[in-house]
Amino acid sequence: MSELVQTADLSEGRANPLLKPWETPFETPPFAEIEPEHFLPAFEQAFADHAAEIGAITHDPSAPDFANTVTALERSGKLLSKVSAVFYDLVSAHSNPAILEIDKEVSLRMARHWNPIMMNAVLFGRIAMLHENRAALGLTGEQMRLLERSYTNFHRAGAGLDEAAKKRRAEINERLAQLGTSFSHHLLGDEQEWFMELGEDDRTGLPDAFVAAARAAAEERGMAGKAIVTLSRSSVEPFLKSSSRRDLREKVYKAFTARGDNGNANDNNATIVEILALREEAAKIMGFPTYAAYRLEDSMAKTPEAVRGLLERVWKPARARAMADRDALQELIAEEGGNFALAPWDWRYYAEKLRQRRADFDDAAIKPYLVLDHMIEAAFDCATRLFGVTFSERKDVPVWHPDVRVWEVRGADGRHKALFYGDYFARPSKRSGAWMTSLRDQQKLDGEIAPLVINVCNFSRGADGQPALLSPDDARTLFHEFGHGLHGMLSDVTYPSLSGTSVFTDFVELPSQLYEHWQEQPQVLRQFAKHYQTGEPLPDDLLQRFLAARKFNQGFATVEFVSSALIDLEFHTQPAEASRDVAAFEKAELEKIGMPAEIALRHRPTQFGHIFSGSHYAAGYYSYMWSEVMDADAFGAFEEAGNIFDPAVAKRLHDDIYASGGSREPEEAYIAFRGREPEADALLRRRGLLETPEAA
Repeated sequence: MSELVQTADLSEGRANPLLKPWETPFETPPFAEIEPEHFLPAFEQAFADHAAEIGAITHDPSAPDFANTVTALERSGKLLSKVSAVFYDLVSAHSNPAILEIDKEVSLRMARHWNPIMMNAVLFGRIAMLHENRAALGLTGEQMRLLERSYTNFHRAGAGLDEAAKKRRAEINERLAQLGTSFSHHLLGDEQEWFMELGEDDRTGLPDAFVAAARAAAEERGMAGKAIVTLSRSSVEPFLKSSSRRDLREKVYKAFTARGDNGNANDNNATIVEILALREEAAKIMGFPTYAAYRLEDSMAKTPEAVRGLLERVWKPARARAMADRDALQELIAEEGGNFALAPWDWRYYAEKLRQRRADFDDAAIKPYLVLDHMIEAAFDCATRLFGVTFSERKDVPVWHPDVRVWEVRGADGRHKALFYGDYFARPSKRSGAWMTSLRDQQKLDGEIAPLVINVCNFSRGADGQPALLSPDDARTLFHEFGHGLHGMLSDVTYPSLSGTSVFTDFVELPSQLYEHWQEQPQVLRQFAKHYQTGEPLPDDLLQRFLAARKFNQGFATVEFVSSALIDLEFHTQPAEASRDVAAFEKAELEKIGMPAEIALRHRPTQFGHIFSGSHYAAGYYSYMWSEVMDADAFGAFEEAGNIFDPAVAKRLHDDIYASGGSREPEEAYIAFRGREPEADALLRRRGLLETPEAA
């Protein structure tokens, strides 16, 4: 770098809020000061700093030891982590055209920065030497785990390849980074561009709470006084459940399932084809027959065969239940005088009617009791009772959008433990879905570093001063993401690479899915489910009907998920050539497994961000179900203790699962908590799939 450029960068750094110390509460990002134009100079400086740190490690003349190699790597890249965390939070939760344009460049630059680091033969040689002699190094358990993970990560990144293979692998990584970014931008584009206005005649069957949320969504888009359905799942699914206008249900359903598949500038088909071809090539460079084989080697499942075995075991009873429910829904249509065959846009609508008949319950009955603020309180209270942590709202911490709320988290000893950011409402600048991330991870390498943990959701807001009301699925999502959040907040490890959710993908969903169980416990609902207008607690008869209805429609929900997981697996086990026509591949695979025509994939390929916006869940969407085997079994420990807040079980859960991050092998962590391996039938039992369809 020339002296002139260095001077310019330093001058920029004095004014750039990303490159100066943050004089904010808890040294949090000063979001109001950060503009899009600050990011590229900040990334430039961060890349340069990190490259210099890596160079110092690589060229250290001293013999490799844990401190000068592995620990030094852990200390490197602090500025890059800091800038990246802020940037990707905005990309996902509050983007704008300038941010998205920068994202295209940053994704490529990020790949170009990391490729030479992760394929550095000298650096890998130092790590490999330590790994070979690890038994003689006198390492702690956490240090041994870090060394093993470091060795594995460099090896799997291609550090041991010859130069020609490294060059091609680097080219593939760069292109995949660009394609993943394009995929997510296309999906966001289709979601932002579509909405359906609801006139007075279009609102038949819709609950008042939905109409209020539709008005709020219109106001968010500058259409005050109108009401709209958007392509956010939190808008689409309630509409499909409630609207008695079959023509509008069809219109919304088709728009929702066509995201990324409209032949426009946002079409994702060609992107998918190229991603799959490049992943296959990368896997073969690494010596694996398929991308799934490469991906799953470093997971709890280990092999595609193990994943397929679990999914097929669940698929058969789930499909049988769904087919029985389909017949019952068709009978209901006939009873009402309908002369049409059940279609995918009808399922949720008639399933609600069937649930009312069989269980005397529908979501609309309980929704007035599931106030967002009360469910947040419930999530916090369960964490307090289980782990001793307390939450107090802070109004002085900068946020990226006025909707975002922040709480200070204190441990059982009263000391500061974390900050928790909650960003709950859908808006056009936010991608769809719900997720947990962090602005800073917990670590103790150089003093106690408290994490800054984020939950992002896409709930519909209340309108006209009314509170936001959640469906049972929304409330479950809130607890799910908060479970991820606790995984980050309760982390108690030394090294940042092992912090919080830095675990195998098929283990990371255990803390989140396990936490969902508390949301549906009677004693939690009795305390926190209160009517938004009267403040009256949830009536006991409604509570009992809600609990009795939980297993209703599980055939549909399981088929919707497992089919997506199987498609993901097939995309990454079959030759890439087989899926050059994405729609034809999708159709053939669904026919092969006997997918009911009345049920759609939870994520059609062109909108399957989990597996195509990046590689994190690629060949790994099954992870939710793999983790569900554990979470269904794990909650049994509390049930066996006779107390859902049993202190002894909660302490094991804290120490072995939530606090240990990636510092232990996941199988070892689970067995330490439960005393044995999980029982697979717990999943089928929880979903009510061990019973015959007639008995359900």
